[in-house]
Amino acid sequence: MKTYIAFLRGINVSGNKKIPMAELRTLCDGLHFKNVKTYIQSGNVVFESKKSETVELEKLFTQSILNHFRFEVPVIVKTVEQLQKIITGNPYISEEEIAKNKIYFVLLNGTPAKEVLVNLRTENYINEEFTIAENCIYLKCKAGYGKAKLNNNLIERKLGVLATTRNYRTMNKMLELST
Repeated sequence: MKTYIAFLRGINVSGNKKIPMAELRTLCDGLHFKNVKTYIQSGNVVFESKKSETVELEKLFTQSILNHFRFEVPVIVKTVEQLQKIITGNPYISEEEIAKNKIYFVLLNGTPAKEVLVNLRTENYINEEFTIAENCIYLKCKAGYGKAKLNNNLIERKLGVLATTRNYRTMNKMLELST
């Protein structure tokens, strides 16, 4: 059994795509996942599985949610090692900014085309800094994520890949729960 972390995109936001965490854990049990743990209501799941491909797990999660809840939810699955690498690669390490919830991780489900990455790197957003890495964009939102122009939806449109965003605390909590 290997440990994985699943990040569900866009659930329990403004009353849309409601998925109670207890029901999600039950769904995971039905998929034969073991040691299932959820964290907060935004769709963060740690689990163990015999399956070895994250893409296969993403499809399984997405299809099971569609079958059970009757709506689509994109899912990004990472291994513990991948999550550790993403967190370690974060260039924004100011304790003050972390404490003020200014640091975010935009997890990408795939590698965008090089030309769209080049275009994004040339853009500038007031009160925001970003660094593009493999399958993650690190964001520093000086005015907070709620006021960020470079948000999850814009990143998806510009890069043409599925993405989901989590703050620094959530990412570290998921790593803690997975080890």
